[in-house]
Amino acid sequence: MKNRPLTVAVLLGALVFFFTLGLWAWQQRGASDEPPDRAEPLRLQRMHSPVIGPASAPVTLVEFFDPSCEACRAFHPFVKALLDQYPSELKLVIRYAPFHPGSDSIVKLLEAARRQGLYQPVLEAVLDAQPAWADHAQPNPSLAFAAAKQAGLDIERALQDMQRPEMEALLKQDVEDLNALLVEKTPTFFVNGRSLPSFGPEPLAELVAEEVALARRARSGP
Repeated sequence: MKNRPLTVAVLLGALVFFFTLGLWAWQQRGASDEPPDRAEPLRLQRMHSPVIGPASAPVTLVEFFDPSCEACRAFHPFVKALLDQYPSELKLVIRYAPFHPGSDSIVKLLEAARRQGLYQPVLEAVLDAQPAWADHAQPNPSLAFAAAKQAGLDIERALQDMQRPEMEALLKQDVEDLNALLVEKTPTFFVNGRSLPSFGPEPLAELVAEEVALARRARSGP
């Protein structure tokens, strides 16, 4: 337990380089409006939304995520470190923001992996392989599929599941919600419905810590 804050601090330092690279891509999606300070709960999480962490966790971190997004990939180890730091108090809800060409097919691949109980391994594999397949000018999703297969995914079954009508339905719902919330960049985070005061790993860590502290005080009572 004592090593966890140190782990996050070390990751903060390691993230600087990758964050700088990803920030350029994040800034390219200029937003005319900012997300609301506190978002409508229904827009943040749907029944179909993937959840990583205990359902009973009092703090919910919602990430609007594009599998092709370099900044999302750069943030991923840091988000995992936060989940490790607060294993019973924090859960991650993933919402899809398929802004880049080819991202919609990778979202369907991830959802097909969830049907096989392989969501997290395939997510890790797809993000690891992202530099190979996610060229924004000429994406090559077949390389993401190859990475998913290496992670244990039954590709033939996945391709069948990707054709299910509910795949398009969940994508449509996530896009409707991100538009309603004025999400125009990835990753965009909300912590218990609160948007970040500024973009970056430190504001995210601080907001999570603040919400965890509030939850602990509420649990301990007056």
